Amino acid sequence: MERDCHPLLRGRSSERKYVHGFSSTEMQSLSSICEAILQPLPASSIELTSKEEQPSKALHSFYKASGSQERNPDEVDEDSKSPSWEAIGYRVEEMENSSKIQKERHLQKGIIETNQETDSTLVNSLSQKDIKVKVDTARNLYKIECDVVIVGSGCGGGVAAAVLASSGQKVIVLEKGNYFNSTDYSSLEGPSMSQLFESGGLLATYDAKMMILAGSTVGGGSAVNWSAAIKTPDSVLTEWAEENGIPFFKSSEYCSAMETVCRRIGVTENCVQEGFQNQILRRGCNKLGLKVDSVPRNSSENHYCGSCGYGCKTGDKQGTDSTWLVDAVNSGAVILTGCKAENFIFGYNGKERRKKKKKSLGVTAKSLNNKITKKLQIEAKVTISACGSLLTPPLMISSGLKNHNIGRNLHLHPVLMAWGYFPDSNLDLKGKIYEGGIITSLHKVKSDSSKVRAVIESPAIGPGAYAALCPWESGLDFKQRMVKYSRTAHLFSMVRDKGKGEVQTEGRIRYRFDRSDRENIKVGLREALRILIAAGAIEVGTHRSDGQRIKCKGISETELEEFLDGVSAVGGPLSKGENWTIYSSAHQMSSCRMGRDEEEGAVDENGESFEVENLFVCDASVLPTALGVNPMITVQSIAYCLSKRISERLKQEAFSKKS
Repeated sequence: MERDCHPLLRGRSSERKYVHGFSSTEMQSLSSICEAILQPLPASSIELTSKEEQPSKALHSFYKASGSQERNPDEVDEDSKSPSWEAIGYRVEEMENSSKIQKERHLQKGIIETNQETDSTLVNSLSQKDIKVKVDTARNLYKIECDVVIVGSGCGGGVAAAVLASSGQKVIVLEKGNYFNSTDYSSLEGPSMSQLFESGGLLATYDAKMMILAGSTVGGGSAVNWSAAIKTPDSVLTEWAEENGIPFFKSSEYCSAMETVCRRIGVTENCVQEGFQNQILRRGCNKLGLKVDSVPRNSSENHYCGSCGYGCKTGDKQGTDSTWLVDAVNSGAVILTGCKAENFIFGYNGKERRKKKKKSLGVTAKSLNNKITKKLQIEAKVTISACGSLLTPPLMISSGLKNHNIGRNLHLHPVLMAWGYFPDSNLDLKGKIYEGGIITSLHKVKSDSSKVRAVIESPAIGPGAYAALCPWESGLDFKQRMVKYSRTAHLFSMVRDKGKGEVQTEGRIRYRFDRSDRENIKVGLREALRILIAAGAIEVGTHRSDGQRIKCKGISETELEEFLDGVSAVGGPLSKGENWTIYSSAHQMSSCRMGRDEEEGAVDENGESFEVENLFVCDASVLPTALGVNPMITVQSIAYCLSKRISERLKQEAFSKKS
């Protein structure tokens, strides 16, 4: 029976067939290389990981498999199951109470999915939603009118859309990704990464040392994040207010906004049942006498979902797609999906007294559907860029803005992971790494002066991501690692980075570590390994290229310290060192930072461009510095305050015109 989900998330497409373009001779060469890396192995090489007396049929098949076999990496059978899942102990849970899940698409009355439109239908679809549109045949475009146009629908754009639409403004939201409801999600790693993440989840820095995850769907990062709902730390707010000269962050306005945000997205403080990896984090910390903090989440306390990173199938997680954007469409906002912004439209202010010579007039965009041949020119009183720290700067630069802070000062919260293997025979720890809430507990690694050096949390890692992270030593070792996948817990060390990056062209990301960042990551990574060992791991290691690891049974304290002394934050694949590793980032910020003036920031305290009147930024790129914790609450709170201020300005301008 075929999985009940959106066709784009099933992992197969009958509409098109991939053509690689290689000749038969080239394919034979590639096939030989693949088989050399992942060769078929005899039954005698199978290492049992449980109490089974004989290897299962699935295990035999897995070991016999070759890297040269023709099969799509994310291909599944008619039951949406991979033949390798049983061998590695993986499964995708079906919804037990699917009848209780809301089948209605929450945003349907405000959505126009341009991938389902044509030139002949789009005008009618816009008109039906009370959007003024004219066809400019001479310039081959649609002229669309509204009060506010917002580029992006994530934590910033979703909140801004709700606030401004509810204040009576006609709002249009542009989103280049597609819209999926909770019942559309499949939890299949390959197609979910392809459809829900920027560049299909395969986005990296220019030198390949950092893999970057960024949401690219309606709801943005809030649709695929790991639910952590942590308020902006007081120490950071004080720093931003005093050192960065932005008093707004210590105001009652901002504190009140955080409370409003937490209420709207249903933040809860406790977790009824923790998943496998968080049990291990808590248990290891308790045994070492380390403090563990519970992590608030934008879900119910009994939310036990390990696949929220591929969209929450239960509908329990409260992203902007099920909260703020619902408020927005209920107030008349319209969301255009599959629609990519190309340039902001500027005009001259006309009045010499004005400090800013330019004013925003809207944005030009195009549908990613080639059945819509005309471009969209959306004319608005106010334009808001909320497409995230990786896309807002290139859009502003391509539109002609020159502020030197645009696209610079990019922070990424770099991460390195430690792993520990817990066999099924360890009955004290039940579950698999893909089960349960993804982040429900954390440990802060502090210096002697109580300053946080690193944060240790648990990640969501599907089998494909796990396979990509595992260093290759041999075909046998790789298959043995994969067979242990479901009980190989991961903890990561994340730092509030001082290092900075640049993103001035879409997809071209450069990043340089500060020396202190590497040192702090190393300290956190070593602590994570200690926690895994204390929790009962029989083997631990890192993802360093040489397969760094150690067996834990009978290990002495001296042997452990010798191993930990060799753990460090080495360079990336293009570094000159003997060993290398891959860093990860799920948080991007500060690339259009807020500042007290145009020398220190790209936007002012109201989120408005220093160069263009009525052009605002409402996403993580306005954060003055790296944050140090999961940024969802901070981004939404800033967006709430900025959009309230924009609303007040529009009301005052309307009143002035009437007067």
